[in-house]
Amino acid sequence: MNTSLKQMVRDRGLAIVLLVTMLAPLLVYAQWPFGTPTTPDAQRNALAAVRSQVNWLQNATRTASGYGGGGYGNVQQQFESLRGAYIGLTHTLNELQLARGGNDFAELEAGLSIIQEAFTNYQEAVGAGQPESTAIREMCQIVREASQVWLRELNSRCSKHRVGM
Repeated sequence: MNTSLKQMVRDRGLAIVLLVTMLAPLLVYAQWPFGTPTTPDAQRNALAAVRSQVNWLQNATRTASGYGGGGYGNVQQQFESLRGAYIGLTHTLNELQLARGGNDFAELEAGLSIIQEAFTNYQEAVGAGQPESTAIREMCQIVREASQVWLRELNSRCSKHRVGM
């Protein structure tokens, strides 16, 4: 390669690097122009994910006592996954569903917060000297029963606000 060709390639390379460097801040702040889809399909998928997560939580509460201290962590992890799946579902709701059902969906969120108190109660019971096996059995029973009630409410309110329809 002759010297002028090498210089031209180097100059173009430098220009490209300079251009990318100048545009990089814009690329960092660029966002995908579309939000979470609010289509019936997206809602059905998100609702199915929440229902599946309730089943996983239920299974974790049934087997937790066999895992000792690890059972608590598994139940807590499944509960947090349920909360995440529910938040994902709320992101698929359209404006009309949010306007008409905002209170219903907020109450479902509050219901999850109430269920979460069972974990605090478990920690306090163990801290107060209650045997861990007894405390985890009680916590799991509460979480299992409360999540069944919560799921019934979810199904009822989703039907009422035509989620996934």
